[in-house]
Amino acid sequence: EVQLVESGGGLVQAGESLRLSCTTSGFSFDDYVIAWFRQAPGQVREGLVCVNGADGLTWARSSVRGRFTASSDNAKKSIYLQMNNLESRDTAIYFCAAVRRYYADYFSPCARSYYKMDYWGKGLQVTVFS
Repeated sequence: EVQLVESGGGLVQAGESLRLSCTTSGFSFDDYVIAWFRQAPGQVREGLVCVNGADGLTWARSSVRGRFTASSDNAKKSIYLQMNNLESRDTAIYFCAAVRRYYADYFSPCARSYYKMDYWGKGLQVTVFS
């Protein structure tokens, strides 16, 4: 059974930091792109940061680049999202998702406006207040 389980969300004040975790199981981590998405109220879901499960390379959307950093631990089959200097506009439900990697392309799931992912976590709430 495939599972992606997010943790680490919560309520924080603007300017603070949060670290999200996504622990996966049931698929070959090395063969997949594992990504962080978010969906704010009334907004479409957007890809934030993609992680290449094979080598840990990451690609971040420009809107969060410099504030959000992803990392991975292949031994734990997990990825992480370090979010710094949070702003109220970061308030959203954050999801972890995975898709089998197509050749060396590990950034399209986040770069494109829509990309069909194979598996999704249930998501968790991040709320940033001023």
